[in-house]
Amino acid sequence: MLFLWLVTLGWAFSFSLIGVYLSGQVDDYVSVFVRTLLALLLFAPLLARARPGAGLALRLAGIGAVQIGLMYLFLFHAFAHLSVPELLLFTTLTPLYVTLIDERILGRRRLPMAWWLAAALAVVGAAVIRFAGVGSDVLTGFVLIQAANLCFAFGQVWYKRTNLPPALSQVQIFGFFFLGGVVVSGVALLLFGDLSRMPTTPLQWSVLLWLGLGASGLGYLGWNIGARRVNTGQLAAMNNMLIPAGILVNVLIWNRDADWPRLILGGGIIVLAVWLAGRAGRRPAA
Repeated sequence: MLFLWLVTLGWAFSFSLIGVYLSGQVDDYVSVFVRTLLALLLFAPLLARARPGAGLALRLAGIGAVQIGLMYLFLFHAFAHLSVPELLLFTTLTPLYVTLIDERILGRRRLPMAWWLAAALAVVGAAVIRFAGVGSDVLTGFVLIQAANLCFAFGQVWYKRTNLPPALSQVQIFGFFFLGGVVVSGVALLLFGDLSRMPTTPLQWSVLLWLGLGASGLGYLGWNIGARRVNTGQLAAMNNMLIPAGILVNVLIWNRDADWPRLILGGGIIVLAVWLAGRAGRRPAA
């Protein structure tokens, strides 16, 4: 659990840094590519001596392509539609996705009806948070975040279920994980990126350096190694610890005038959805 707690503390600042200093200023495709490329460069020296085999290397690259490549593309675009506290609250469904993928889809059990009710409650909670202005913008942001959540959850479970060597050896081959993310983000940059909106200030480059080397490079290594040392329930619960930490950082430092009643009420409904789904997940499968 120590790995997961340490990474959570580091990631708590990342959402606000993206929302304040990058979103709307630096092209999203540029930000995602630079972030994943920096993480790859951090591990590149170790890859020269890594001999994981073609199958494992491709599997790690595939996990990275989904967990950070696709996930970052959805996440960075969601910042254009949501505030940081809203975006964090909408990630509350990630534990449902972790359990769903690990125990329901890969376990081939039938999905209980309570899960569908939980999904509906989560949508209601999202609407409460932005009740006065629910429209295509917030709905688009909500959908983008759920797509990012699914990618993040799938990557965690896929890594957890992969037959890997001990932690020290995982460090040596983890660069293949970021290689997959670089391929996905690089293709997206070539197809859709706006190179006229590159980072222009030292502060923007500093934020990207932290996101690439710290939050992504060391963060994902620590998180995925930690995910293999806990059970599915613990992993699902730790996915939601980022929410209060991230909101606290954002509100105290950058967003002191947040609409707390809406955030608390809507967040409470979403948490109720998670609780309902978790309770259903503890019952014997039909």
